[in-house]
Amino acid sequence: MIDLRVAACLALLVLGTGVRATMAAPLDDAAENYRPYMIEGIGQALAGARNLRERIAAGDLAGAKKAWISARAGWERSEVFTAGFVPELDAEIDAWPNANSGFHAIEARLFGAGRTDVESDTDALVEHLDSLHGKLRNMALPPQGLLDGIVRLAYEVGESKADGGESRISGTSLDDMRNNVAGIAFAYRAIFATALGNADAKLADALAMRIERLKVVVAARDLPSLDIPELRRVSEELVIMLQGASGKLGLQRATLEAKSL
Repeated sequence: MIDLRVAACLALLVLGTGVRATMAAPLDDAAENYRPYMIEGIGQALAGARNLRERIAAGDLAGAKKAWISARAGWERSEVFTAGFVPELDAEIDAWPNANSGFHAIEARLFGAGRTDVESDTDALVEHLDSLHGKLRNMALPPQGLLDGIVRLAYEVGESKADGGESRISGTSLDDMRNNVAGIAFAYRAIFATALGNADAKLADALAMRIERLKVVVAARDLPSLDIPELRRVSEELVIMLQGASGKLGLQRATLEAKSL
């Protein structure tokens, strides 16, 4: 005779497997909705970096700063996938707080020292962004990795970026957060909103409301005006809700740990 507890566990396992199988194909298809956005964002970062290289060659400090900001915006909108999907390139492009290469090494010279002698760092940035851009059309986009990326980025916005952010020297930290939230909003809407709405409409509505609230918070006039306690509260609520949605989407509980895919 089968132990009732064992039978119950087996039933839950079968049910969970069934949920994952049912959700897998729609989510895989929905993940493809994210690809054009990803390509566009890294494309903007690459175009900005190439323009940055031209402005540096011309000794145009103001133009170089403008190009850096443009490149940065495209990158920040794309951070849902960068750390988990391309960790090596992410480390070369956006190392922080160890800013020995990539965006922040260039930022320190342009905005901090007012100098344009960053040719080698800019060449490397263009090379790494170009390499990444070339991978995007054929890159696998597992929904689990994308959900993990949304969760990690939502956490970063409310925690490590809330105290002034990465781009302190250029003064664009608030723009970083706005672009991060735009990336979160698009990825959730394009990939997960419909499936979660079918599984749990109440949770889907609550998640959408938290994302909209996050947009409002980071729309502050300037960084000193940012309501940091509210930013942290909304970010934490969003993370918890997304983790709670994982099972309803047929996925494992979303993690804050960046794992190479």
